[in-house]
Amino acid sequence: MKISVLTLLTLFLFSFQISMLSSFNPFGIQPDFCLVIACLIGFRTGPVSGLIVGFGLGFLQDLFSAGPFGLHTLTKAGVGFLAGVFARNFSNREPHTAFVPVMACSALSAVVFLLSSRMGMGLGEMLDGFSFILLPQVVLDGLVAIVANWIFVRWLVEAPTP
Repeated sequence: MKISVLTLLTLFLFSFQISMLSSFNPFGIQPDFCLVIACLIGFRTGPVSGLIVGFGLGFLQDLFSAGPFGLHTLTKAGVGFLAGVFARNFSNREPHTAFVPVMACSALSAVVFLLSSRMGMGLGEMLDGFSFILLPQVVLDGLVAIVANWIFVRWLVEAPTP
């Protein structure tokens, strides 16, 4: 049951990422909803579930992206697992507590992608990428995580029973 729900969630979120969020680019930065969900699944259900969902979402992104194959798969699976490990150290899992782990995981993923895309460039160009790409991406992913975690806690965990 859990595997089928995670599979359906993975397919739905990937479809949402490539169809609906492709036109949403505040300040030229697109939120990585797949990364946020992989982190939140890891944060809420544990490192193994985060790894599985992150692997599925990353693999689908690799299939449809023009970048090096496997980079999305490894980073999304890694951050899903890492968020689950972070969650073990939190005694309070309120919606706002997901901000820091998702920001840390997003920063790790963004550094990997920034370094892989800017190989051979000078140090100044790479530092520009950190301030104009990495920092806004990390903050936007953290804010999306707060909203998504709030929705998860409010409507799925604390859903009133009739």
